[in-house]
Amino acid sequence: MKTKLNKIKTYLDWWILLPVLGMLTLSVVFVYSASAPYSIAKFGDQTYLFMRHILMVSVSILSIICFSRINYHTWQKLSKPIMLISFLLLFFVLIWGTEHNGAKRWLSIGFLPLFQPVELVKLSLVIFFAAMLTKKQECIKSFKEAFAPLILCLLLVCLVLLYQKNRSNMILIFIIGISQMFIGKINKKYLLVAFLVGILLCGVAVMSEGYSAKRVLSFLGYNEPEHHATQSLISIGSGGLVGLGAGKSKQSHLFLPESYGDSIFAVIGEEWGFIGSLAIIIGFSIIIWRGIKVAIRAPDTFGFYLATGIVLILSVYFLMHTAINVGIVPTTGLPLPFISYGGTAIIMYSVSVGILLNISKKANYFEIPQQEDIAKV
Repeated sequence: MKTKLNKIKTYLDWWILLPVLGMLTLSVVFVYSASAPYSIAKFGDQTYLFMRHILMVSVSILSIICFSRINYHTWQKLSKPIMLISFLLLFFVLIWGTEHNGAKRWLSIGFLPLFQPVELVKLSLVIFFAAMLTKKQECIKSFKEAFAPLILCLLLVCLVLLYQKNRSNMILIFIIGISQMFIGKINKKYLLVAFLVGILLCGVAVMSEGYSAKRVLSFLGYNEPEHHATQSLISIGSGGLVGLGAGKSKQSHLFLPESYGDSIFAVIGEEWGFIGSLAIIIGFSIIIWRGIKVAIRAPDTFGFYLATGIVLILSVYFLMHTAINVGIVPTTGLPLPFISYGGTAIIMYSVSVGILLNISKKANYFEIPQQEDIAKV
């Protein structure tokens, strides 16, 4: 007797896994090319950042494998302690944080000399919101029961990021949180007020800081063009259709700030041209499309909200990184998921994908035997 139940319990969603593994693998090539000039100038060794990146990519691949095997309902049970721990780590940055590149946003924890808590907070917040939205379904329109605890948590995170002067992540995390609440059917009147007030306060926070205000004014044409934005456009424009070739970037020779991190999409455009840039965009589009499909097919409410939150993180940060590098929005420092050099970011994005793969696995099993099959038993 055959049923419609899926018996292949090792299912992997290759539509998600292959593009992610492809970008993680290609990131080794991209980061080596983009970081070599800086590594020589700073450390006297062109492979210094490259070797560290290989280690982080290896850990990221292991993270995908491990977290794809953990039942995603585990995170529903642990949502509150995970959120509390990540928030405390974020808060500790204000006291014991390590300064790097003029910003104090890192903690030195054991073998991770530079651990960035905001990367953990992004995923923790999405998990916490998914658990809360699931729990509050019967009173989802209530201000006190549903909206108030979620917006309070979001505002606390944003407030700490404001004190860290991490305005870019503050704004994006606020947008992700509001979007997740909107999808969760929180009262739209409350969300509209929160969104408008939040955007106004974010604007005030950005314009109150000299360097961020200068970037916005430069973008609007009131100041001289911002150096980072100018160099990014030169880099992308130099690539043409097929690019200059791997390792032949000129802008990465200390012209383009953070060429191996915040500006890596510009270096890809320079070395691999429009075709290479388009391939990256297509890869992310496939992941986002498949992530949305996984959310729709999720076997329960928590799976739906969790998958949606992960898709929001990946899509918002991908879109912002590319938009910054092509000059659509004011310049700020944000890595490109799965590709930019970095420890905490690339690992946490990979953890997110592992969780998404587990939801996808459960969704593909969640099939009910057909009536004719049951009748034959």
